[in-house]
Amino acid sequence: MPQKTILSEARLFAPLRDFFDQLGYEVHGEVGACDLTASKDDELIIVEMKRSLNMQVLIQAVKRQRLTSEVYIAIFRPHYSLSSRKWKDRCYLVRRLELGLIIVSFLNDRPQVDFVLHPTPFNAEKSRQGARKKQSQLQAEIAGRHGNYNVGGSTGRKLMTAYKENAIHIACCLQKYGPMAPKELKALGTGEKTFSVLYNNYYGWFERVGRGVYQLSAQGQKEIKAFPELVKYYQDRLTQKNEEETV
Repeated sequence: MPQKTILSEARLFAPLRDFFDQLGYEVHGEVGACDLTASKDDELIIVEMKRSLNMQVLIQAVKRQRLTSEVYIAIFRPHYSLSSRKWKDRCYLVRRLELGLIIVSFLNDRPQVDFVLHPTPFNAEKSRQGARKKQSQLQAEIAGRHGNYNVGGSTGRKLMTAYKENAIHIACCLQKYGPMAPKELKALGTGEKTFSVLYNNYYGWFERVGRGVYQLSAQGQKEIKAFPELVKYYQDRLTQKNEEETV
């Protein structure tokens, strides 16, 4: 089985040098701590070269911004897709740091230099405006939870979401009162998404037993036991509501 060839960072230099040279820049390698410099008139470009985009090259490039605003990172074209979330996230970080990004490909031994990003000021306010929908979704998720049942940084475990908490609330109501219609459940405080939760039935907790009437399934009876704190919370709320109505 042929061994995979590991390209040296130094192989990036010649294609980059030739590219900038054709644009009329004076190119030098290893000037001070800089891998490559390209200068023309009063313009100074610094390029930091690495085999892949990693923390080390990001730190190096940010330090070079003390010398010029025109700082690029040059890497070999990654083996994973440039349309993947992994690549898009890394490009976002580079853009956020106001750096440029160049990828160099070697196809049939003929190098190709592609500019993915140019160093430009990052408009944080514009970025936040573009994420207003996600911000609203985040705030709605926070508002939909009454407690904190997730541990930050956890992986490989199911998370409590506002949607699941809503489903548990509905399940507790059906467990206590038996089959009910969405309108009756909403009167108990299960919220505007009650019909959607029942109709979509993502967890298999609900059964339709009549026109617009639902009950808790055997699966739902079993699985909500995995959330004792929330079940107790909603059971106590229902008991309190009953007491208030009988006063």
